[in-house]
Amino acid sequence: MAVLKIRRALLCGAAVLALAGCDQVGNGAPAFKSVDITGADYARELNLPDADGQVRSLADFRGKVVVVFFGFTQCPDVCPTTLAELAAAKQLLGPAGADVQGIFVSVDPARDTPAVLKSYVGSFGTDIVALHGDEAQIKAAAKAFKVYYAKVPGKTETTYTIDHTAASYVYDRQGRVRLFTRYGTGPEALAHDLKILLDEKPRG
Repeated sequence: MAVLKIRRALLCGAAVLALAGCDQVGNGAPAFKSVDITGADYARELNLPDADGQVRSLADFRGKVVVVFFGFTQCPDVCPTTLAELAAAKQLLGPAGADVQGIFVSVDPARDTPAVLKSYVGSFGTDIVALHGDEAQIKAAAKAFKVYYAKVPGKTETTYTIDHTAASYVYDRQGRVRLFTRYGTGPEALAHDLKILLDEKPRG
């Protein structure tokens, strides 16, 4: 399913990228498809261990355009679709896609072990970084990003699911939060916005 989504996006996305570099609104600001949250006073910092145990922060990825998404590996639809669309958007960007960094933050510390996380994100791209933490760490990170998540009981103790904010945060090369991308936007729209940020000159 994920592979089909990626292929479909690659077939119809080239024209979108051709126009992205010149899209502007009347005041000269970029015409993003996502919600522009430039200057927001939240979602500014993230400090959690990756699947190898190394603590990572947004500062580690300065120079790249970063996409952060909170989810869990047993998510049936929103999470795999979001990661597949990110992978498709990176491919649409061609060589420039290498300057886009995906970060997946698990909100399921009980089941999303480092090994599980590494295997999961690896199916969407070798360069996606998975972050995790204990209950307190994830709760603090989610609060800092205004991300909602809540466990929904299943038939057994281990078959629960998790309701969570279905959107991504996008950062420019200087590490500034710029966009709030809602679920279902699609890889073409995401690639359009990522290209604008990739081509953007450094802000003072």
